[in-house]
Amino acid sequence: MPKLVSQAELDAITDAMVRFPDGAAIEDIGAALSTRVPRRTLQRRLAFLVDRGRLVLRGRGRGSRYFLPPVTGSMTAVEEPDVFQAQGEVYVPVSVAGREIRQYVRRPVQQRKPVGYNRSFLDAYQANVSFYLSSETREHLLKIGRGQGDRQPAGTYAVKILHRLLIDLTWNSSRLEGNTYSLLETERLLALGESAEGKSALETQMILNHKAAIRLLVESAPEIGFNSYTICNLHALLSENLLPDPSACGRLREQPVGIGGSVFHPLEGHLLLEECFRELLLKASAIKDPFEQAFFAMVHLPYLQPFDDVNKRVSRLAANIPLIRENLCPLSFVDVPEKAYIDGLLGIYELNRSELLCDVFVWAYERSCARYSAARQSLGEPDPFRLRYRDHIAQLVNNVVVSGLGSQGAVLLVKQYAVEHVPERERARFIEVVETEIMGLHEGNIARYGIRPSVYANWKQTWQ
Repeated sequence: MPKLVSQAELDAITDAMVRFPDGAAIEDIGAALSTRVPRRTLQRRLAFLVDRGRLVLRGRGRGSRYFLPPVTGSMTAVEEPDVFQAQGEVYVPVSVAGREIRQYVRRPVQQRKPVGYNRSFLDAYQANVSFYLSSETREHLLKIGRGQGDRQPAGTYAVKILHRLLIDLTWNSSRLEGNTYSLLETERLLALGESAEGKSALETQMILNHKAAIRLLVESAPEIGFNSYTICNLHALLSENLLPDPSACGRLREQPVGIGGSVFHPLEGHLLLEECFRELLLKASAIKDPFEQAFFAMVHLPYLQPFDDVNKRVSRLAANIPLIRENLCPLSFVDVPEKAYIDGLLGIYELNRSELLCDVFVWAYERSCARYSAARQSLGEPDPFRLRYRDHIAQLVNNVVVSGLGSQGAVLLVKQYAVEHVPERERARFIEVVETEIMGLHEGNIARYGIRPSVYANWKQTWQ
């Protein structure tokens, strides 16, 4: 049986190729690698990368040269990080490899190569041998996510922050699906069962489904895992009343599905789908590192598309299984830009490359840790966005309390203020930050908003 090549070995080659914008011969590539690789072995790996579209081969024989995939067509300067910021697109910091993937998936679909499900992408992964996350990344995430009492029963930390986690993970996961509920509207729906005016029944159902699914993860923490029971029941809860066929909730799909805006065609054939699903769960359950396990779920569940719909939602919640079980800070996807997340998934679908989604995952976990104060000191400088809008935020919070507004009135006031005073590209983030501050008010922090205790006490009764 041939030796399986790890993702790290392949990534080492593509990372080395960055040094050769004009192409490189096999000898040049071998010399650039930190570890010596026999010529025949390197030839096989290069051929594999060419077949996967990660390298381009030009010439024949001794004149052969390898290139990174060129950026062609109607690509513009918007692909460069500094211009991204100049044009106002919110994105996450990306690696060199992540930038390559972003450039490719931003091409028009006509310029991207149609691909089907690649079974070898799953087959090649060996639990605890292959790693999508480097050892340095895993150590970093453990350092900032730890400190919640490792020896406590599974799920203890998640229970302590359940109210906050329900709101954050529900709202952010729904937001990544295009749901237009605000953070305060989400809190009101979860706490009081009151749907927001002007929202569709589908949006309301999506949020309520998240609540039920998150409760399953937290309340059954000792029993959950990467097994058919957990993943299928997560899907059943998340998809309740959202699928045309109610019996499809929690059941592996039997029909082909498509991915909008992508040239990727998911796997067809129910028996083959079942086989891959079993292999996916076996490999996921064997992974020992909680962060590698979480990221593996974010990569392979959407890529396989095991259910009729709602696959991305299942993967986001499933990523929290090892984190909740081991009392690590949960991953709530706070502040994650929808476009960055989708770009990362397209890199998985169309290139079988995980680097951009890894950039998103690591940044998202750092933001989640900051939200739950698991490692605020290790994240360094204060949030520049909050610093820039500090006075606006304080004024709005003060107005909500002094005016005695309930949650519905607060939502309207914050939205109106954002429209009048905040650039359009930053309004969604501004609204989230203000609503988070309002929800976090207590007697110990009201002074910074210029609120007297008696005024706060009266407002609290109205708010509740």
